[in-house]
Amino acid sequence: MEAEAADAPPGGVESALSCFSFNQDCTSLAIGTKAGYKLFSLSSVEQLDQVHGSNEIPDVYIVERLFSSSLVVVVSHTKPRQMNVYHFKKGTEICNYSYSSNILSIRLNRQRLLVCLEESIYIHNIKDMKLLKTLLDIPANPTGLCALSINHSNSYLAYPGSLTSGEIVLYDGNSLKTVCTIAAHEGTLAAITFNASGSKLASASEKGTVIRVFSVPDGQKLYEFRRGMKRYVTISSLVFSMDSQFLCASSNTETVHIFKLEQVTNSRPEETSTWSGYMGKMFMAATNYLPTQVSDMMHQDRAFATARLNFSGQRNICTLSTIQKLPRLLVASSNGHLYIYNLDPQDGGECVLIKTHSLLGSGTTEENKENDLRPSLPQALSGYSEDGGALRGEVIPEHEFATGPVCLDDENEFPPIILCRGNQKGKTKQS
Repeated sequence: MEAEAADAPPGGVESALSCFSFNQDCTSLAIGTKAGYKLFSLSSVEQLDQVHGSNEIPDVYIVERLFSSSLVVVVSHTKPRQMNVYHFKKGTEICNYSYSSNILSIRLNRQRLLVCLEESIYIHNIKDMKLLKTLLDIPANPTGLCALSINHSNSYLAYPGSLTSGEIVLYDGNSLKTVCTIAAHEGTLAAITFNASGSKLASASEKGTVIRVFSVPDGQKLYEFRRGMKRYVTISSLVFSMDSQFLCASSNTETVHIFKLEQVTNSRPEETSTWSGYMGKMFMAATNYLPTQVSDMMHQDRAFATARLNFSGQRNICTLSTIQKLPRLLVASSNGHLYIYNLDPQDGGECVLIKTHSLLGSGTTEENKENDLRPSLPQALSGYSEDGGALRGEVIPEHEFATGPVCLDDENEFPPIILCRGNQKGKTKQS
């Protein structure tokens, strides 16, 4: 999940943090600033370890790390149409590509890399950066809203199917074919996200009051949660826990909502033998005679847990992660801080804030110890294939796509990486 920070008054802290994103398995946080970008490890509550930092690329507004590998994708306001892929441990550029308009978002897993423009989506094979498909006939998508399953065995892609309604297009990034369309909401989409296995898809509209979860790939509605009723909000992030038991939503308000995905059951014969079970059954039967909107509201589940932020109106993203064997809620904000809360997985309730970290301090990093915090920007690499892929024999090492964490300390682990420079101005590679 990635966010571009909202505008702030000149000199404010918010203006120093232009974007922030958690990696695919919520073990790392990346931030972009006016000066460059930083990567942090999220293995400890008490200490925030900076893994890497670079001041050689200014005005970064997109930075995405591939799991815990040394691959990082960066886009700068100085060249908003150019995507740069780096091996940050070695300080080398793997490749860069230019597109026909500004890059709005980037999504990646171990199989695919997606580049989303306002009116097109480019699908690359991440191992050699070959362009596999360009989706040109998509509705205008001014925010670059899209989601990619982190499960590379399916690589499902979801993006808005309409500019005026909440229709979602589900696309198979491996077979390069449209799977189905889902009529998720009446209003325009604000957030979409897959769970870790790619078997569920959650969505929210611009109203921000109702969150729905659908099965993948058939698009059937599984859950419906109500975030609130009193006011419309702007959903800034929506994310599943890695075990798919919880769904977290943050917005421009001071409250983060966590919903629990209970096992869906259709029959409860034991309830009829009790007074409460009988009354519950009668109540649910009565909803069949109420207006649809009222009936739907009664069937919607409320938040299992909440967290209170000490701010509102600021851009933020959230995630649910296990740190030091306990479930935590993490919230990164454009004010330059990371907030860590405890989550009670049994009883829910109010999450307790246990630690606040500054994302703008220098910190102690591995690279500080090695005096290698600012690797020089690599020189231009020559040679690229006509289809936008790497030249023969030039591939990203398989180690970078291993299912386990990648060790970044072994200098002999990776062979030299030399790939390509490309220009994707309207090219389409048909499957």
